[in-house]
Amino acid sequence: MRRFQNKLFLPHFQFFCCLFLLFNPSITLALIADAKEIERQLAKPASLSLSKNGLADLQRFYATRNSQPVWVTNPVSSLLETALTFIANAETEGLDSEDYQLQHLQQLQHHAGQSSSAAAELEVLTTHAVLMLARDLARGHLTAAAADKDWHIPQRTFDAVAFLQEALKKDRLQPAFDELSPKNPSYQSLKQTLAHYRQLAGNHTEWVHIPTSPSIRPGDTHPHIPLIRQRMVQAYAADGVAEYHIAASGNQHYDHELVTAVKAFQAQHGLNSDGVIGKNTLRAMNRPLTWKIRQLRINMERLRWLPRNLGARYLLVNTAGFKLSAFENDEQVLDMRIIVGRDYRSTPSFNGALSHMVLNPYWNVPVSIATKDLLPKQQSDPMFFTQGGFKIYPGNNRNAEAIDPETIDWHKLKRGFPYFLRQDPGKHNALGRIKFMFANSFDIYLHDTPSKSLFQRDIRTFSSGCIRLEKPLELAAFALNQENLPEKFVEDLDSEKTITKHLPKPLPIYLVYITAWVDEPSKLVQFYPDIYDRDSNALRYARW
Repeated sequence: MRRFQNKLFLPHFQFFCCLFLLFNPSITLALIADAKEIERQLAKPASLSLSKNGLADLQRFYATRNSQPVWVTNPVSSLLETALTFIANAETEGLDSEDYQLQHLQQLQHHAGQSSSAAAELEVLTTHAVLMLARDLARGHLTAAAADKDWHIPQRTFDAVAFLQEALKKDRLQPAFDELSPKNPSYQSLKQTLAHYRQLAGNHTEWVHIPTSPSIRPGDTHPHIPLIRQRMVQAYAADGVAEYHIAASGNQHYDHELVTAVKAFQAQHGLNSDGVIGKNTLRAMNRPLTWKIRQLRINMERLRWLPRNLGARYLLVNTAGFKLSAFENDEQVLDMRIIVGRDYRSTPSFNGALSHMVLNPYWNVPVSIATKDLLPKQQSDPMFFTQGGFKIYPGNNRNAEAIDPETIDWHKLKRGFPYFLRQDPGKHNALGRIKFMFANSFDIYLHDTPSKSLFQRDIRTFSSGCIRLEKPLELAAFALNQENLPEKFVEDLDSEKTITKHLPKPLPIYLVYITAWVDEPSKLVQFYPDIYDRDSNALRYARW
């Protein structure tokens, strides 16, 4: 009878033992990777699917420690679990843990006690994964210039081998891992939002789709209003924000409560918060959850491309968000609307340092703009150049005597533009009253504009690449590190004379394309339209 009971008990005992082994492999398996077996693994990189650079990193790492193991040791080291947890957490950083062979490493972990070869393979591939992930968190997973041909900010250099050696030497592996990703508030908010949206996706949350229609204005009655009510309830539930007392009912009246919610939604998506539900607002409402998850991932990647230290005082120009922000000691102290380049003259991403301002500037018109933009206007209106304050000079000789525009048959100019065109300072000048200069290879600068009404548009892509400013004088005060503009500065500005003002210290500036960013007052992630298709192109390149 006892023997029979033992037979019944044995399978259950074996089952629970297997569960224990499965979930506690580091406790139950004696894992040993000896130096000779590690060297054998490194001698056959093809079997491990290692790249040339990956193999070189491993050889350099193990050469400094005489091929002694780090992770797969006897007695069992807790470092292996630390490393595997680090790799598994790649998902929280918007990366894919399978790019670092997490599943394969976990399988090797279960079998490493069965052969020295498996133990050595686990050792080597864990090191390889840690080096790759450390580098990806420190400088970005993608090659920035390949993912975005208009990104010209150099990615930081990072020696992953030296990083890992130092972390092990100082016995601070986990703290070192924690310091790799960007620590700025925007990155951390994107990370938290990504986790939350993935949880919603895991719960099979689907947002209401709203059919296209003519614009719906506050006070209208429309059959799509009940769907919009549902969508707003979903939007604010997703962000954990009060729902503005929206009743998810069949009421078709676009009432005050719903208008308030729609305005907040528009502001969060970089749109004019006028409450009018037009095509851009509908497009933002109909973006699926899966797209926003991908949008968060690619923008976390862009933030990894940036330098970790942007400076004590700097400017951040977000072309996708049509916004310039000034920061001092990591606090946003100024922000304004901007106008950026048209889609066919898109503003690139690059960095530099403001060096000087020009008050009451001339505008030396680029040939491409003179030919494509201004010549047709002169052909339609013979007084356009004269009334706009433009001077015409022969060839590229701006020192010659100006030519009377009425003496030129503008309709005969079909190809090329054989003149140099310059606009005098004044109320019609396209650069307004002030421009901000910094050395760059794109001939891009920041400037005032007489066309103030364009700042009220949703999609502000009207320039030829340069940045037009909503609040140029406030930027001038920040650039001079002054609370208010000096009296002499204002006098020079009002003199209408062209005067150069050098900054007391170069001011770092970063022009970036970030379509998911944190709004400082609300602390909510704002999602901007992909105006230049750079999200789509980068996501296609990343295969995310």
